Amino acid sequence: MGAVLAAVLGASLVGCSSTGGKRAEERAKAAEQGRPAVSTPRWTFAMVTHAGDGDTFWDIVQKGAKEAAAKDNINFVYAHDDQAQQQAQFVQNAIDQKVQGIIVSLAKPEALKDVLGKAAKAGIPVITVNSGSAQSKEYGALTHIGQDEEIAGEAVGAELTKRGKKKAVCVLHEQGNVGHEQRCAGAKKTFGGDLENLYVEGTNMPSVQAAIQAKLQADPSIDSVVTLGAPFAPTAVKAKDAAGSKAEIDTFDLNEAVARDLKSGTLGFAVDQQPYLQGYEAVDLLWLYRYNANTLGGGRPVLTGPQIVTGAEAAKLEEFIKRVTR
Repeated sequence: MGAVLAAVLGASLVGCSSTGGKRAEERAKAAEQGRPAVSTPRWTFAMVTHAGDGDTFWDIVQKGAKEAAAKDNINFVYAHDDQAQQQAQFVQNAIDQKVQGIIVSLAKPEALKDVLGKAAKAGIPVITVNSGSAQSKEYGALTHIGQDEEIAGEAVGAELTKRGKKKAVCVLHEQGNVGHEQRCAGAKKTFGGDLENLYVEGTNMPSVQAAIQAKLQADPSIDSVVTLGAPFAPTAVKAKDAAGSKAEIDTFDLNEAVARDLKSGTLGFAVDQQPYLQGYEAVDLLWLYRYNANTLGGGRPVLTGPQIVTGAEAAKLEEFIKRVTR
């Protein structure tokens, strides 16, 4: 994939465009039609994330980034890998190709510290998204866009307490992911009952189901299970059913299956961090920085969540979820 990224980047660094009108109405119309709405050069921005294959959350992030790129006359290049060292290599490829901006997630920050230092020395502006808000400024990023993971976890703990839950399991599907640890720690901080972490192999869904099922069978007093990603919620439901448990299944993040299960009552609640906004704003803020030296956040993260979504809210968001923007 590194060679592919390099090739795409290399091919993109030619030409410029001066399409798009100056009036707000013309900009909006151009954006609706997928045409550039600005007259700035055709810059290239690269996004590198820690997404694993098939993770629907990152499809939403990408959609937001691509739509902002179309509006801003940006050539958008995306690469991902759940291994931090490969992520770092993708960032290095982007630096070598002299892109005009880099967007990166920092699930395992230390592995990307050195390469982001190289981006800073090369004069390439960086925005971090989703994970790594605590390290973003230290590593030289303009800002971080996402939810504060500990605050999001605190919202979960408070919601579990509000629902009268007494014993919860927080399912971590990617060991070493600082954001996941922060979510569970935040939930434990505000939860009025007992919360225990359960580490699973997130790339192996049958193994995830077996681990949750075994936990529920071993301790029938568990009354809630919190997964940290939308694709894991249905698996947790299967584990619950197989174990004969009455535990409530809750999750971070939304997708169409989660919305359906929220509406039916199969899931209790979900935590939305608005991934479309993370992708869209990352591209837009890089464009604004290059065009007008604008920054947002005042040195602090730009928060996109958390929002607790129940069945009623899911019904209102359904049309947006189906079009892969929520």
